[in-house]
Amino acid sequence: MTTGPGNTAPGYLRDAAWFKSSASSGSGGCLEVAFLPDGKVAIRDSEDLGNPPFVVTRHVWACWLDGAKKGEFDR
Repeated sequence: MTTGPGNTAPGYLRDAAWFKSSASSGSGGCLEVAFLPDGKVAIRDSEDLGNPPFVVTRHVWACWLDGAKKGEFDR
């Protein structure tokens, strides 16, 4: 997993298509996700776009989604 400017060279994310959950419904505080051409997934905070996105492999993303769907991160 990598994050920060080293992985977001100029233009690397400029044309990314960002998606956010329909549960956000304009209330803010959501994460946005972009599926990148190099096979990685970028994740960013929609309320703080000044911070660089967190970039992971699709495998890491799939593992996290699986855990979320199973409620492994519920409190």
